[in-house]
Amino acid sequence: MRHATTVPQKLYKVLIYVVCIILALLSIFPFWVMVVNATRNTYQIQANAVSLIPSSYLANNWKVLVGKSFNPLKGFINSMIISTCSTILTVYFSSLTAYGLVAYDWRLRQPFFSFIMAIMMIPAQVTSIGFYQFMYRINMTNNFLPLILPAVAAPTTVFFMRQYLLGTLNIDIINSGRIDGAGEFHIFNRIILPIMKPAIATQAIFSFVGSWNNLFMPMVLLTDSDKYTLPIMVSLLRGDFYKTEYGSIYLGLTLTVLPLFIIYFLLSKYIIAGVALGSVKE
Repeated sequence: MRHATTVPQKLYKVLIYVVCIILALLSIFPFWVMVVNATRNTYQIQANAVSLIPSSYLANNWKVLVGKSFNPLKGFINSMIISTCSTILTVYFSSLTAYGLVAYDWRLRQPFFSFIMAIMMIPAQVTSIGFYQFMYRINMTNNFLPLILPAVAAPTTVFFMRQYLLGTLNIDIINSGRIDGAGEFHIFNRIILPIMKPAIATQAIFSFVGSWNNLFMPMVLLTDSDKYTLPIMVSLLRGDFYKTEYGSIYLGLTLTVLPLFIIYFLLSKYIIAGVALGSVKE
């Protein structure tokens, strides 16, 4: 009987592994095709758009890519400045807001949280016209600050951080710190933030990816080509000289997503832990 019950369990595990491997390959496939096409020329891509074997035109595609207006180093630096600064502001102030919603019992706590949830329903495009007009009147267009400072208010991140604290935070820890004479910001910075490391890592990568891939607002606010981000530069590859240089376009796309892969693999352990713990309900 024991042998009869273990065989179906082994088959079930094998089936799960096979399905996971297939899903992983399907997820990797489009990215691998993009990387391979970055090493091919236009004729090869037009003849066969899908290939799994790299070619030898990577150096030529790079020369074509940087030969005109595409400056990957400048775009990388601009994107890194905006994404890094906005990510730091997002995770810190969202954690601070979530801490206030969980650790303190005040009369308007639930209405304030409901207001944050209502803001989540408003698309960014709805407020973009008013935001641009306001930035134009205070001479803040063509500047990185309008792309960084709004990260202080990130309702989605606040929601996730609040859910995480509801499942992990013990109020007695806060009370012990207060009894020892620690201030509120000292308790938050030295006690609460270390507890929130998995959630911070998770939201850091999500915030970084969202800011890195942001195309709409940078295109609205930035007019100086020296301040263009990588997504803007890649969007410009679809026209003018690069219209028929498909290999160079794929190379530009690869350069855009490569930093995201590196950051994800560095923080993947924390991301998985943060998502699991952050899903706790009240």
